[in-house]
Amino acid sequence: MLKRIIYFLLLFALPYAGFGKDAEQALFEQGNTQYAKANYKAAVELYQKILNSGYQSEAVYFNLGNAYYKLGEIPSALLYYEKARKLAPGDDDINFNIQFANLKTTDKIDDAPQLFLVNWWHSIILMASVNTLSTISILFFMAGFGLLAYYLFANSIALKKASFYSGLIIILLGLFSIFIAGRQTAYFESHHEAIVFSSSVTAKSGPDNNAKNLFVIHDGTKVTIVENNSGWIKIRLLNGSEGWINLSDAKEI
Repeated sequence: MLKRIIYFLLLFALPYAGFGKDAEQALFEQGNTQYAKANYKAAVELYQKILNSGYQSEAVYFNLGNAYYKLGEIPSALLYYEKARKLAPGDDDINFNIQFANLKTTDKIDDAPQLFLVNWWHSIILMASVNTLSTISILFFMAGFGLLAYYLFANSIALKKASFYSGLIIILLGLFSIFIAGRQTAYFESHHEAIVFSSSVTAKSGPDNNAKNLFVIHDGTKVTIVENNSGWIKIRLLNGSEGWINLSDAKEI
């Protein structure tokens, strides 16, 4: 069973280990060159070509976000920073740029208070990317099985005990890494978020233009999508406020 898990993780991790095609790598390098020359529009076009090919990478999303930031297109910058964060939630540079870009937005919304245990759990499952956790689990399994193999050939009882129990503990750590990776995937699948792109949006009490006005938000604001209804989305702000806006007013992360 564990061998199948390792094999699956290797298959999952390899596509993300680097650029899958020489063409994508070339486009990425060309985009970086254009960015270094301050040709930000050209850089955006090159990074977008990579994404249009179906390839996803936190590096491409991050650099695309940087290019949009340099162009002064803050909502687009935040959209791609957040996409990069979904692939690498523990990356300090990505999280810093999100905070920095948010300084350019109009709305300054404080988080609703959460229980300490909730914040602690989220920090655990978002401490590293799924790819990193997969690699860590593979290394744990290799080390754990290596110790169990050593147990079979150890000469002394003390070494047998040490290698056996150490191997079991390390294998359990590998299983825990897989569990955390699974929880992180479930977290992002259950948290559908979007960035507001319209300059000013009035949230309604229902999915209808004639519904009561509740509050106004502006471009660059991140919202959680709670529900979809015929071209409308029910959103929740960081402070817990909820309302309905047109689907066209925001782009999903």
